[in-house]
Amino acid sequence: MTLPTFGPDAQPEGIMRVSRTAEDMGYDSLWTGDRVLAPVAPSVPYPGQDGVMPRTYENHLDPLVALTFAAAHTNRVRLGTSTLNGLWQPPIMLARSLATLDVVSRGRLDVGLGLGWMPEEYEAVDVPWSGRGARLDETLDVLDGYWSGGTFAHEGPLFTVPETRVGLRPHQRPGPPVLLAAFTPRGFARIGRRLDGWLPGAMPLTRLMDMWGAIVEEAEKAGRDPASLRMALRVNPVLTGTAAEPEQVPQRGTLEQYVDYAREAAEAGVHELFVDFGQTPTTLDERVDIAGRFLTGVRAG
Repeated sequence: MTLPTFGPDAQPEGIMRVSRTAEDMGYDSLWTGDRVLAPVAPSVPYPGQDGVMPRTYENHLDPLVALTFAAAHTNRVRLGTSTLNGLWQPPIMLARSLATLDVVSRGRLDVGLGLGWMPEEYEAVDVPWSGRGARLDETLDVLDGYWSGGTFAHEGPLFTVPETRVGLRPHQRPGPPVLLAAFTPRGFARIGRRLDGWLPGAMPLTRLMDMWGAIVEEAEKAGRDPASLRMALRVNPVLTGTAAEPEQVPQRGTLEQYVDYAREAAEAGVHELFVDFGQTPTTLDERVDIAGRFLTGVRAG
């Protein structure tokens, strides 16, 4: 499930309670998102149901700091970003931060990267909006090289790293898994060619598995074993009091309908599914209660 890193519960107490409770309940992983702005008048609509960014995003914690805090209060659950915008800082700094988090969590980090949707955020961090794919590829090159340890240097179109000795190595070797949120043929090819998995958002399962099939095909073309890749599916429940029409799920529905969706996703071949119970306005107590009832329902199947 996701940590409360957005909205009114984005506080130390909220992170501690959700982290510990989720681990005790039997959840396998905790996830954070990434925002730097909540523009008053964004230039492009939010990629959600009504095109309006949720007000909860106006209060946002740093995702890696939040995961580090969660790591200190848990022992078993994995810690993931869904998603971290990997282009908002120099890749050498990103490589160091992620390696550090993997070390202090003793190898529990999953790096989920995305490119974002809002030009204003790129403007605020002084990173060009255009050329994001090429910038991501070079960022991945730096991550791979830095995490290898030893002597490292990089010279590319965008970044230069003078030859240096790197003593910091991630706990996981050769590095933490890197997954990508992508929905285009070029993104699928990037996943199949060089990454560890895919971070899709909830959608009808037939469409989801068709996209996964495209990623598998790209992995095979690159000479990689598709079985080495994994899919972690994000679900943002909008809970309703009465059952939604089948075609509205998973965009909205009752808790029972989301339980059914999770079971069907597992049967279809989804490796992991995580839920953000902060999408429906709830108190922290309600969020924890819903999380418990959801997991109980999934296990009952």
